[in-house]
Amino acid sequence: MGSLFRSEEVCLAQLFLQSGSAYDCISELGELALVEFRDLNPNVSSFQRKFVGEIKRCEEMERILGYLLREIRKASIALPEAEVSPAAPQPRNVLEIMEQLQRLEVELREVNRNKEELQRNLVEFTEYTHVLRVTHSFVQRNSERESLGPQYEEFPCLEKDSVTGYTSMQRLGAKLGFISGLIPRMKVEAFERLLWRVCKGYTILISLCAYCMQGENSMDTVVFLISFWGDQIGQKVQKICECYHCHLYPHPETDEERCDVMESLATRIQDLHTVLSRTEDYLRQVLNKASESVFTWAIQVQKMKAIYHTLNMCSFDVTNKCLIAEVWCPVDSLAALRGALEEGSRRSGATVPSFVNRIPSHDTPPTLLRTNKFTSGFQNIVEAYGVGCYREVNPAPFTIITFPFLFAVMFGDLGHGMVLALFALWMLFHENNPRVKRSRNEIFRILFEGRYIILMMGIFSVYTGLIYNDCFSKSLNIFGSGWSVRAMFSQDQWTNETLRANVLLTLDPNVSGVFSGPYPLGIDPIWNMASNRLTFLNSYKMKMSVILGVIHMTFGVILGVFNYLHFRQRFGLYLLFLPELLFLLCLFGYLVFMVVYKWLAFSSRHSALAPSILVHFINMFLMQGEALESLYPGQMGLQVFLLVVAFLSVPVLLLGKPLYLYWLHQGGKSLGAYRGYERVRRGSEDDVAVMRDNDTEDGGGLSDPTNREIQKRVRHHRHCHTAVTSVIHTIEYCLGCISNTASYLRLWALSLAHGLVCNLFLFITPKTLSHNEIH
Repeated sequence: MGSLFRSEEVCLAQLFLQSGSAYDCISELGELALVEFRDLNPNVSSFQRKFVGEIKRCEEMERILGYLLREIRKASIALPEAEVSPAAPQPRNVLEIMEQLQRLEVELREVNRNKEELQRNLVEFTEYTHVLRVTHSFVQRNSERESLGPQYEEFPCLEKDSVTGYTSMQRLGAKLGFISGLIPRMKVEAFERLLWRVCKGYTILISLCAYCMQGENSMDTVVFLISFWGDQIGQKVQKICECYHCHLYPHPETDEERCDVMESLATRIQDLHTVLSRTEDYLRQVLNKASESVFTWAIQVQKMKAIYHTLNMCSFDVTNKCLIAEVWCPVDSLAALRGALEEGSRRSGATVPSFVNRIPSHDTPPTLLRTNKFTSGFQNIVEAYGVGCYREVNPAPFTIITFPFLFAVMFGDLGHGMVLALFALWMLFHENNPRVKRSRNEIFRILFEGRYIILMMGIFSVYTGLIYNDCFSKSLNIFGSGWSVRAMFSQDQWTNETLRANVLLTLDPNVSGVFSGPYPLGIDPIWNMASNRLTFLNSYKMKMSVILGVIHMTFGVILGVFNYLHFRQRFGLYLLFLPELLFLLCLFGYLVFMVVYKWLAFSSRHSALAPSILVHFINMFLMQGEALESLYPGQMGLQVFLLVVAFLSVPVLLLGKPLYLYWLHQGGKSLGAYRGYERVRRGSEDDVAVMRDNDTEDGGGLSDPTNREIQKRVRHHRHCHTAVTSVIHTIEYCLGCISNTASYLRLWALSLAHGLVCNLFLFITPKTLSHNEIH
């Protein structure tokens, strides 16, 4: 567990890559995921680097692939994903992939453009057919009404006007015209109002029937027919229709012309359906052909783009024939790094091999923590709060236990835990199934990534459910209750008069035979029937949450010891660890002591005399212990001593480290002690920099007064930075101890809320001990 407990040792290495084999070497390193590259061109913009043209080509291919993927998903075509990730393509094959992608894009855009044009024509012809059918039926109805006898006509009949042609407007030289089309239903009222105002009554608008346009841009429209007199009014009507984006269609003047147009439209619609069906079939063939390779191409282009981005971080030597790169690499992986360079040189056919040199560095290496599919989820939880410094203790191994356990404390239920565990086991059994592994459901993918976390939470919930004796909010009486009602009658504590006079009765554990002993595992099931069940669970879970919280925080403080010993910071044990531990244990550790002492010192016989721990803890800070009965002999003196120790640890925590480093800077001690620390941290901390300044004063620095003044200011800045950091750490730790202890009470609150919600969900309410149950 060495690598998991602490980050791996990392060194700085320099790579010498030949120009012909650099691409293949970087590709091999990327497949192995061994190194982290440093940017050797920080002052060069992205557009001025060597391989910016290749990156632009990759971005163009990504654009085309994105377009292809969108069209494939729109057509609901499954992508055949490869089991093994394909390697990056060779530079000589990039142009071939680019040509194939461009050819597919041009062909696909042409087919889509033809399909859209056909669909647009089909919609227009269908609308025109519908308009002709509706207007024809309207004219026929008017003709039938006219044949019944003379009557008032609000709209002149087309057939009558075409036959007689004798109206008052025709005598003035005006000609009757018609405009038909479709308009969105929401615009009909405004359209009719504007026609009346502009044309001054010389037009008649008839809204015939509704028509719903089919397709992607579906819209509820209305078929209209407008009659007008004169060409000038017709031009005005035409412009108004264009302003409202109406779909206008020519209106035939005779029945014969209407029949010819409808027959022609029917033929065209049938032909369009045939051509459109063949176009869709051909489009699907193109997409099926593209889907066979698009997934592989997408991964290859991403890898190729990453390779060129990495090459842009390298620098060229004087001859421009060799690329120089600096990488952070685990010490244990240097042999694998050399093997990857050799393989890359062999694949490219380079005559001069690439090689690696390990170089010293004073920079802090990055933190590398290797994980597997079990520990990766817990490591992600830890890193969500921040990544630890180089070679510090990694808390993820302990989170494997503490995180599921604290979850189980809040949601402890045997039934719910089994459901969680079974769901996690199902995901584990199907973790190699491609359909489950590559599900598009985002929520399920999150659950699948945390399947081992869910499994551990389910197992721990089963355990805490047994402790709480809860299975879907029902108690399990496996071993038999330790409480007996019969003894209350045999000892003459209860009689029939007692049963008739009291609604609720209390079992007295001090009566012989009533309480035979604690339940073998967890809480006695009789508490599920008691009226004071919630009061008992409140007290039990609240104290348990405080105890678990203090133990958890103390364990976190103790982990710091491993860091101080590893980095050879022994002053941290006395000036940081010890004050932190004393402050935590003298206050909240003492609270845990009082809880445990009260459990052990007061039995059921003396439970009425047990004092309130919360009142005693508050009076500890107020120095008012004389007004209350002592919990134990010498309580007041011990509490005063613990308060003094806790308060004295604050100035030590605040001033200890800055004063100690300042004393070392003034030459109060030999500085050889920090050398080993520097070998580990590589001068990444300010306190090492402060101590190293003494070497400069002893003869390692320049004698120039200006440089000495600059170094003096730098040292002053470092001392101030150390002091400010110490102040922030002290305030954060002291307030954190108080707030975190209170925060752990959420374990108690959520546990009670979980139980109450389950009771409401299952329509179960706590029961009291009734007379029938006693008998």
